Amino acid sequence: MKQLITAAALTLGTQAAAQDMVSYTTTLPYDDVIFGLESAITDRGLVIDHVSHVGGMLERTRADVGSDIVLFSQAQVFSFCSAKLSRQVMEADPMNIAFCPYGIFVAQAPGTEEVTIGFRAFPEGEMEVIHSLLDGIVQEAIEE
Repeated sequence: MKQLITAAALTLGTQAAAQDMVSYTTTLPYDDVIFGLESAITDRGLVIDHVSHVGGMLERTRADVGSDIVLFSQAQVFSFCSAKLSRQVMEADPMNIAFCPYGIFVAQAPGTEEVTIGFRAFPEGEMEVIHSLLDGIVQEAIEE
């Protein structure tokens, strides 16, 4: 397992502008990472609200937008919340609503066996509890 903390961009064949993020790469198969992620979320009593099939959408619409670049062989974003922790951080500052729901992405670039999993970094202070939650989920998802 290799940890990458990227301040301005994530590299998966090409660079894309991004907020500060935390990401890890693994050679585990993509489907194993997805299974590990789903298990790590639900084992904490959390419910996955939505799965965005970003890779499929980008590939399906690639020609429609005039592109010939394949960005991902597979990519999804899992959205979920924690009622307890969300209340905690929003009681500290109601504007922390901007961070909810929380998302974890899993992506694989074409032609590589490496899978990247990660999430947006959160500001210091009360949001560190959410950062720790997501980091724990991600690390558990890719345990070998």
